[in-house]
Amino acid sequence: MSEMIEITVNGAQMQASKGSLLIDKLLDENIHIPHFCYHQALGKDGNCRMCMVEIEGQKRPQIACDTPVKDGMVVRTKGENIEKVRRDILELELINHPIDCPTCDQAGECKLQDYYMESGFYESRINVDNKNKHRKRVDLGSNVMLDEERCVLCTRCVRFCKDITKTGELGVIDRSDHSTIGIFPGRPLSNPYAMNVVDLCPVGALTSKDFRFKQRVWFLETFNAICNGCSKGCNIYVDHRKEKYEDDKIYRFRPRVNKNVNGWFICDEGRLSYHNENQNRFETPLLNKESSNLSNTITNLFKELSTSKSTLFVLSANLSYEEMSNINNLASKINANVSGYDPDTYDENFKDDYLKTNDRTANRASFKEIGIDETEEFFNKSLKESSTVVIIDNHYFENRSELLKDKKVVSLYSHHCLTISYSNIAIPIASFYEKSGTYINCEGVKQKVISQMNKNEPMETVTSVIEHLKEMISKGTL
Repeated sequence: MSEMIEITVNGAQMQASKGSLLIDKLLDENIHIPHFCYHQALGKDGNCRMCMVEIEGQKRPQIACDTPVKDGMVVRTKGENIEKVRRDILELELINHPIDCPTCDQAGECKLQDYYMESGFYESRINVDNKNKHRKRVDLGSNVMLDEERCVLCTRCVRFCKDITKTGELGVIDRSDHSTIGIFPGRPLSNPYAMNVVDLCPVGALTSKDFRFKQRVWFLETFNAICNGCSKGCNIYVDHRKEKYEDDKIYRFRPRVNKNVNGWFICDEGRLSYHNENQNRFETPLLNKESSNLSNTITNLFKELSTSKSTLFVLSANLSYEEMSNINNLASKINANVSGYDPDTYDENFKDDYLKTNDRTANRASFKEIGIDETEEFFNKSLKESSTVVIIDNHYFENRSELLKDKKVVSLYSHHCLTISYSNIAIPIASFYEKSGTYINCEGVKQKVISQMNKNEPMETVTSVIEHLKEMISKGTL
């Protein structure tokens, strides 16, 4: 463990790791320090000079991103002198910046905009006609759009491609105030994590073609979640909005920092998977392929479980720990078998040596913790013996309907699929991002998520369906 030392920041004493960067301590303590080029995942670069601070004993202001903390150091991030220095640096950044905040897709999330409003100089001393002009709407590839005029040359995107993905598609082209970010000839931005440069960009230079002009960010609400694209369990923000007379709709996923799981980033496929949540939703209960209501379908499900000689529950590894546990408890009450078999959820082509795993489910580790068997032998034996199969969000039977021949089929899904078409009873349920629960990733990290989606007609969760059945069991016989 590193040695802890005492430093003073704005009159407050605090401890810091000896030799660590001053800016890290300021950020960890939520002490406001303007900065463009520094990012904790990318390290120091020192090109923007915005993180200037005063340090007692130093003749000149120092950049916090390249200053190691020392015992007894006294630091000031506030004060007339240091704030004037930062204003002068900011004014240099604004010389060639376009005046297009009202039409910029980054408005509301732009650090340049925030620092400008804090600075207090609202009258420009620059002749607008003399500004350097650069290209607008440059398609870099991988859903990333570049506006060269807005770039502050922090080089975060360049360093991400160089140091994180090690693909090196981006570079700084030209010199002085004619410098721009660009791709090399014939080398478009194409790595599987490319869209992270949009999050890294502190201004409106890099924007997502997928999200551009879809919503103003101040209309969006946000809750924490985890990605269900694979067993890594990357932490994300879910940005959503419920417009008048409309269902709540997800507009984007963004990476959420968790140094123990995904760090600062997520893969592009996981980022864009929110489209699956908004499309092809299963919303109306079906009884013998005819529309029904929820109460009637659950009553018929109870009757089916009551009369079935042998029942098999087949679960998805995307269910929450609580859902799996409740189903397992119900199965114990009615002497049913529970299987988590679904080999189709493994994809070796998806796996890489960074964040993506070959297991395309979010919670397989909970099977082991609860004791749910997912072996092929147990599945085949239980399926052969069963007269009723209850399938919960498991897609193994999609193109294997022959396995369900002469069996009663009950399915619970959030989205339409082929299995619903040959089910005797089909019940719509809440999707992954509409429910709260606990998930265990491939490394054994438990993560609790609490959904804040607000649909006009909230879907039943698997847990609520199980609770309905348990209530019926307590009142009747099974």
